[in-house]
Amino acid sequence: MKFSIIIPTLNEEKTIASCLFPLQALRSNCEIIIVDASGNRPLINYPHAHLADKIINSAKGRALQMNIGASHATGDILIFLHADTTLPEHALQLIERHLGNKQWGRFDIRLSGNHVMLKVIAWMMNRRSRLTGIATGDQVIFVRRETFSAVGQYPEIALMEDIALSKALQKISPPLCLNAKVTSSGRRWERYGIYRTILLMWSLRLRYFFGADPETLAALYCRGQFWKP
Repeated sequence: MKFSIIIPTLNEEKTIASCLFPLQALRSNCEIIIVDASGNRPLINYPHAHLADKIINSAKGRALQMNIGASHATGDILIFLHADTTLPEHALQLIERHLGNKQWGRFDIRLSGNHVMLKVIAWMMNRRSRLTGIATGDQVIFVRRETFSAVGQYPEIALMEDIALSKALQKISPPLCLNAKVTSSGRRWERYGIYRTILLMWSLRLRYFFGADPETLAALYCRGQFWKP
């Protein structure tokens, strides 16, 4: 298998190196594609450009950026990685060894940070994902390239694109849920408050389920609010 790691970025100059450096050992069998929405600056000026194989300009929108990255990918397996998330050791080998007849999957997650509740939140995310077959982007979704095309790629909505993609992929195959853990930043939880953010995320998911506009939900998510002022 050949892999393509697709990283959507927006103003990630201060953090992108910590994402890219651990990926360098994988480049013999994996291309790294950054899709940047920070503006139409010359790509040669992108921080640490030599640590990626392709850097592409894009309009803002995580789903749009990931779709653009996938359109430039040559790998058999697409891995969608957030810039504040790191893969576990031997991630590519684990996917290749266990994917079998399944078409997609995700990793378990741990959240970095000091608050004890971050461990509880991560456990709940992993448990919920196994029960529902729905993955979040923070869990690092991976999918066969032809399957990603077959379901129409990510729906280009402002929020919940990972849930929408998971539901589409479930119709083809249940996910491979790997026990190995990616490490994702817990900064948002700590910034807005652990319990407040739990309630906010539950609220947004529930409203999405009942048909709320993803643009409205995205605005609330970005501000950490339950409703517009």
